[in-house]
Order: sequence, then C-alpha cells, then structure tokens
Amino acid sequence: MLIIFNPVAGRRRAHLLWRVLDHLVANGIRLEIAETTRRGDAEALARAAAARGAPLVVAAGGDGTIAEVANGLIGSASALGLIPLGTANVLAHEIGLPLAPIGIAAALAFARTRPLWPGIAHGPDGARLFVQMLGVGFDAQVVHRLGPRLKRLCGRGAYVMQSARELARYRFPPLHLRVDGHDHVAFSVIISKGRLYGGRYMLAPEAMSHEPGFSVVLFDRSGPGAALLSGTFLPLDLLPRAPGMRRLRAERIEFLGNAPAPAQADGDPAGWLPLSITGTPVPIQVVVG
Repeated sequence: MLIIFNPVAGRRRAHLLWRVLDHLVANGIRLEIAETTRRGDAEALARAAAARGAPLVVAAGGDGTIAEVANGLIGSASALGLIPLGTANVLAHEIGLPLAPIGIAAALAFARTRPLWPGIAHGPDGARLFVQMLGVGFDAQVVHRLGPRLKRLCGRGAYVMQSARELARYRFPPLHLRVDGHDHVAFSVIISKGRLYGGRYMLAPEAMSHEPGFSVVLFDRSGPGAALLSGTFLPLDLLPRAPGMRRLRAERIEFLGNAPAPAQADGDPAGWLPLSITGTPVPIQVVVG
C-alpha cells in the first residue's frame, strides 16, 4: 500500500496519520510512504504507482491532495484510499469514511470500494480534475485570496475570516454559462459532484458522486447581502432552500464570454475563466467506510 502524504495539508493533523499507520502495521500490512514537496508531486507519484500495478494508492492530505492523486490514477485499475488530513475533508464525509484512526485503518485494510466519477475543468492553462466540486465567483475569490499562513493557524475559521474581508471588495460580476446547451446567468456558481460543501454541510441533496453528471448550483442574487445570507444558511444545512438559488442536473457546463473571474476546485485555486467542465470518461474506485 502506497501512502502519498502532503505535509503542508496535514501538518495540523499529522498525529492522525501516524495513528492510522500504527493500526495498519499492527495488522501486518506493508506500507510505503512518499512525501510530496510541491504541487504536482502527488499526481506524479500516483501515476507511477498505477503504472507498476499498485492495487491501492492512499492520499493523506486535504481534498486538493486527493484530487491530485485521483488525477494520477484515472484510467488505471488502482483504487484510491483516503486518510483525511485537510481543513474540510468534504470527500471523506461524502463517502461515509470514518474519521477515527482505527476506522480509517479498517476501511483501508478491507478496501471496500465504490465508483467515483470526477469532473474535469478545461481552461487556458490545461485540464484540471476535481473530485468534489468546482466554484466560480465569490467562494473562488475567497480561496484565491486566503493566505496559507492564516489557513494553517485558523483552519476552517480562516474561510469565515477571509469571506468577511471579500464581502467588502468583491464586485459580483454576472457569470454567463451554458448548461447542457441552455444559457443561464448567475453571480456565483458551484458545480458539484457530491451532496456536501465545506465539510458536512448540505449543498445539493440530489447529487450522485458515484454516477456521471453534475449538480449545478446557481446563485441568482448579487451583492454582499446575498452572499452573507447564503453563508448564514450553510451551517444550518438550509442552503438548498436559500432564496435566489437554483439547482440543475447537467453533463457539460461552459462559461461564455465572461470577464475574468476566479475559479476554485476542491478548495484550491483553479485559475480563471473561461472554463468548460465535463466528466471523466471512466470512474475511479474509491475506498469507502
């Protein structure tokens, strides 16, 4: 079992990794650990492991690290395992993975899997895979402006603090997009593979990460007041019922003729518009709880 560890994403929770490893070793499982040093390492390590026939490659880090490992495994027979060490760990919550070390170790040891169909964002700088969601607009602005030091110090609270800052300066430009051939305008957009957002919070109850397609969440209201209202609904699990929000099912999304606007994928900066989003041609098998 190869474990790809991102020490930056997992610095605050490294003790969890070592406890999981202790349980695995105690059960006679042979481990290989590879540590990343820069962006792109996790993808390269995963691709090399898949090429040599590794049955299971484990991403130890946040959702961004998981997406990198998934990108390296797509199209191979290797399964994806998770040791969630990030701030939100949305995919781990989505697939029902236990968060206690002994539960994570048991899931990896038994390696019961289900399909996961990632999305791909195609842009001027190439293609980027995401496993949970891609956001364009206000939430992407927060991710782009959030410094790594604040994130390390405050964890999830850093997003709340940065959101408060961006409310005063983000301009909420209209976003023109085509969803399966139909044109729409919104002021923020989240393209989601899963039901959850920002941790355990409900975003799109109809989403199905184990099947092709996306849930497209359109925020029709502009301005700080609308963003603040959505932020208030989120921790109450009421965001799907927030005023000015629409949800569509789709296979392909294209952003059309927009002024530059930021995008984020799985909580990491993902460049700027224009973008088009499609699904991967084949799924990945992911270890579940």
